[in-house]
Amino acid sequence: MVDWIADYLAHPERYPVLPKVEPGELSDALPRIGPEQGESMETILKDFETRIVPAITHWNNPGFMGYFAATATGPGILGEMLAAALNANGMLWKTSPAVTELEQVTLDWLRQWLGLPNPLFGVIFDTASTAVMHAIAAARECADPDIRIHGGTRDLVLYTSEHAHNSVEKGAIAIGVGQQNVRKIPADSEFRMRTGALAEAIERDRAAGLRPFCVVPTVGTTSTSSIDPVSAIADIAERFQLWMHVDAAYGGSAALAPEFRHVLAGAERADSLVVNPHKWMGVPIDLSVLYTRKPEIFKRAFSLVPEFLRTAEDSRVVNFMDYGVPLGRRFRALKLWFVMRYYGREGLAARIRDHVLWAQELAATIAADDRFELCAPVLLSLVCFRRKGSDESNRELLERVNASGEVFLSHTALNGQFVLRLAIGNHGATRRHVQRAWEIIQAQP
Repeated sequence: MVDWIADYLAHPERYPVLPKVEPGELSDALPRIGPEQGESMETILKDFETRIVPAITHWNNPGFMGYFAATATGPGILGEMLAAALNANGMLWKTSPAVTELEQVTLDWLRQWLGLPNPLFGVIFDTASTAVMHAIAAARECADPDIRIHGGTRDLVLYTSEHAHNSVEKGAIAIGVGQQNVRKIPADSEFRMRTGALAEAIERDRAAGLRPFCVVPTVGTTSTSSIDPVSAIADIAERFQLWMHVDAAYGGSAALAPEFRHVLAGAERADSLVVNPHKWMGVPIDLSVLYTRKPEIFKRAFSLVPEFLRTAEDSRVVNFMDYGVPLGRRFRALKLWFVMRYYGREGLAARIRDHVLWAQELAATIAADDRFELCAPVLLSLVCFRRKGSDESNRELLERVNASGEVFLSHTALNGQFVLRLAIGNHGATRRHVQRAWEIIQAQP
């Protein structure tokens, strides 16, 4: 299996990025009832290769340029394998000291690499969606400590950009804030949250007897990679005493390169912040890091310790189960540690520099072609563009490009128009992969 993995990673382009399967095709090809008796590993692996792999969307293919990349690098895979072999559960320090302490060490390394202030408390979750839900719950706890005991009220209001990830709204739904209490603040011409509109919305809600409690700006929005004016939003949050959570799931990793550290300007004032090493750092999915200046609020919101989990008090000990909903916790920090040690900060930063440069080169090429138009500023490694013409023609263009098997792009809607997204971020990608994607796009009728 290790040989198969190594061979796969050496030549992921041999597979089409998108599988050529129909809905239900894999389900129909598998038995309806599980085996009564065990089967040989040879049989299982044969079915893996002939049934499962042909139905996979290959995120590790350098031609995967949709959404945001999530590359599994060799060091990360090895760390994941060892974590599975150890099968440790880090719910308490006592249940596996290495799980807890390596998480503390690696997250402090990452904090330093990103230029974030000390002290910050870090905790690993699976995805940013889970992290933002916890951040909103902590904000609610800070605003109304009695909610933990008596349940929610209907007057707490959360603010975010109209271009924020839907995880913000889903987090509000999950903890009972409710969709009607999420204000989506309009964006400017560069798709950044308008701070004037934010302040006005807060004033209106306060005048109506509601309680503004949280604001979520984004560093690297999903649609365009726009960066909200975090420093100005922090000023507003402080003036109105709102919790500020910064969603830097995609864009935060850019700060590994000192010349891009400006993307996190103002984030040092956040009450909480999330960044996803599984997006741009080559860590296998899933691994999302939440940092906070106020770990005591998270602990107050989530700690609930039954007798069978009580341990002797020790000020040096962190029990991560106290800072979120999950009790069981996989040894995710191990794969992060492997990746950080193998590449080093500079090795990871070099890839980010390349990806940003190639995105800028592609943007210049698109701008020079009178058949196409750029649809958003290119700030990081995402290029938003469309061919001049109807939305339907651009949908057809996207379908034809993706049908090539060599490349996969995704789409969004900007200013009421259908827009193609080409996101560079795969660790195996080269400038030639980006150029080839443009060749395929240009070749479509």
